[in-house]
Formats: sequence, structure tokens, C-alpha cells
Amino acid sequence: MIELRNVSTGYGSRELVKNADALFAPSTLTALTGRNGSGKSTLLRAIAGLGKITSGDIVVDGKTRFSSASERARSIAFVNTQRVRIANMRCCDLVGLGRAPYTDWAGRLSDYDKDIVDRALAIVGMSDYSSRSLDTMSDGECQRVMIARALAQDTPNILLDEPTSFLDLPNRYQLMELLGKLAHEQEKTILLSTHELDIALACADNIALIDTPALKVLPASEQSTRQTVAECFGIGRL
Repeated sequence: MIELRNVSTGYGSRELVKNADALFAPSTLTALTGRNGSGKSTLLRAIAGLGKITSGDIVVDGKTRFSSASERARSIAFVNTQRVRIANMRCCDLVGLGRAPYTDWAGRLSDYDKDIVDRALAIVGMSDYSSRSLDTMSDGECQRVMIARALAQDTPNILLDEPTSFLDLPNRYQLMELLGKLAHEQEKTILLSTHELDIALACADNIALIDTPALKVLPASEQSTRQTVAECFGIGRL
């Protein structure tokens, strides 16, 4: 579970989100959306511990601070938007990196770790690609492998920055449906950033809209009218 308590973020003198309060519960998929430059990635990275907030508290599973990077990595997994195209690196090896918070200094995987890797690949439908090199795979296939790596990390919370980028329309919907299934069946808190409001409304449980500097979180069903979306995006003020 992730909670924002009076959180403000920004960079330089620009304030992107101000005094935000929000609760992202287990078994839910929440889409964080807003205009370009509204601070979606900035807020997401702050929640992941990869960026700073200017005020307030981010509470992850009851904690506002972690004693180490490994402790944080056992609570929250982060999937960024970068393409992964490493020649001669197999899918199973990339997914195995998700076990880093639990392995020794050399990163050796136990049989238990390898079983988790295999299960993670199976969950995202990529078992047959386990030994495939990443540079031979499509964007959609690679994105599923990245999600498998996050699953192998075995955290209650998963954050994804623009996970549907570089994908065609059918793969965007399939990926969002997969994330929703993972949230519901594995009781995970999944929060992703996206600029694709139509797909978010169709697939997510909740929509977190940044209408700078406000953050408004509502069930997707309450965001499904043009009037509500227009209000949150300030379209009437354009």
C-alpha cells in the first residue's frame, strides 16, 4: 500500500504537485495521468525513492524511510520506460536481476530464486522465451519480460513509468489488462504513469489525474464522462 500525505513535488522554482493526499490500496491498478510536463514521472520516481519531494511524506507499507536500498527494493519495484536491448542477454537472466535484493554479493541465484524466475515468466506468458536474447524480441515482448522482472522482485508494490510506450494499440490494451489481472489476482498495488487516458479509463480501477498542482484520485467509472475529464484537465480553460 502506498500513501501520500501532504506531498509536494517539483523542480527548481516550479511546483508540479502541491499538498497531495492519496491512498493506493492493494489489489488495485491506478493510472497516473495528466498533461505533458505535469509531473507524472517526477511523482512516480519520488514514490519509488529515485527522486525527492519538497514536502510531505510518502508512506510505503507503513514506512516513510528504509534502512537500505535493498530494504526498499523488497517493498517496491520500479519499471522505467527505457527499452532494454542487451545483446546476448537472455530473458531469464534479466528477470533474475529482480532477485538481487535477496541474493548474496555475487548475485548467485538459488534453486528457489530460479523457481521464482520461472514462475514470473509463466505469469506474463513468456516461458517459451526464457532463453531468447533480448535483442531478438519485439517491444511488447520485452515489456512483458520487464514486468516479469518486477514480479520476481516479489514486492507488494509495482510502479511503471509509461509502460505502453513504443507499443502498438493491441499490445497496449493487452499489457494494461495483464497489469490489472496481476493487481487483482496477486493483491498487488500497481501504479503506472500514462498519457493514454482512453486506455486508462478502459482498464484501470482508479485514475490519478494531475491538474497542476492538484492531484485528484477517483474510480475510473467516475472519470468516464467528458465533463469530468474536462474539469480535471482544465480543458475549459484552454
